[in-house]
Amino acid sequence: MNSKPILIIPGEKKSIFFEIFFKSIKSSNFVCPLIIIFDKKKISHECRKYNYKKEIETIKINDIYKKKLLKRKIYLIDVKYQNSSNHVQKSFGLAFKLIKSGLTHKLINGPINKTKTLNRKYLGITEYIADNFKQKDFAMLIYNKKLSVCPITTHLPLSLVSKNITKKIIVKKVNIVNNFYKKSLGYKPKIAIVGLNPHCESILKFNEDDKIVKKTVNILKKKVNIKGPFSSDTIFLKNNRKNFDVIMGMYHDQVLGPMKTLFEYDAINITLGLPFLRVSPDHGPNEKMVGKNKSNPISLIKAIKFLDKK
Repeated sequence: MNSKPILIIPGEKKSIFFEIFFKSIKSSNFVCPLIIIFDKKKISHECRKYNYKKEIETIKINDIYKKKLLKRKIYLIDVKYQNSSNHVQKSFGLAFKLIKSGLTHKLINGPINKTKTLNRKYLGITEYIADNFKQKDFAMLIYNKKLSVCPITTHLPLSLVSKNITKKIIVKKVNIVNNFYKKSLGYKPKIAIVGLNPHCESILKFNEDDKIVKKTVNILKKKVNIKGPFSSDTIFLKNNRKNFDVIMGMYHDQVLGPMKTLFEYDAINITLGLPFLRVSPDHGPNEKMVGKNKSNPISLIKAIKFLDKK
């Protein structure tokens, strides 16, 4: 087990993050030090709100390299809050600096409203982080030990999906997923890939599933344990999905919808292809649930446990 600290960016001020965070801390036996990057006054308020009484030690960034960070302890780097967009981007900037310096290779971020915080410059946080590390080849993996999913395109409007399905991008994404399983999880995954069109059929002369997906799968079969294309309306049936470790789809909701129906919050979002491990809970800020103390912390618990072992 690597005891390097886990950096945690709570993200949005109005979010269920601190509710699920304190629930997670109380129910998980984490070992690595945790370093929260957030506003000190606001986190003190959240501690009182959720009756968290253990010490969270404030540490200055200049001292973080000199100090021996203790296991099972929570630290705080104080980043003053101005507005949501400024605070989130400043927090990420600080985390990126610490990662690039070699302090750690582990990052968790809480739910973030990408349309407000990123000002529509990026499709999502996945793309924002990858761009800051100049990584063009990356993938989004929604991970559960029983089954994971990966969309070939991420937060792309549906009208643009077909234009972005190419042999090149499919090969890249499949290889990134395959390499992650082999290097980080220790085994070669069984991968299913679904077609773009309903039943993998099309009334148009150009059928992407025949001309692009099927041909690409045949090429990948030489080195990757992959099958497809499968119809997306049946691949998630019990007797079908049990044959695979990962199901890869052409667009976001094609595979994330069934995944969340099957596992709800029991999955984590891992960005593959980065020079470090970035994980986030597999859900959004859920502003309507703030303050109700009813949110399920299982995804964050799994995120902390995953990085605790890396």
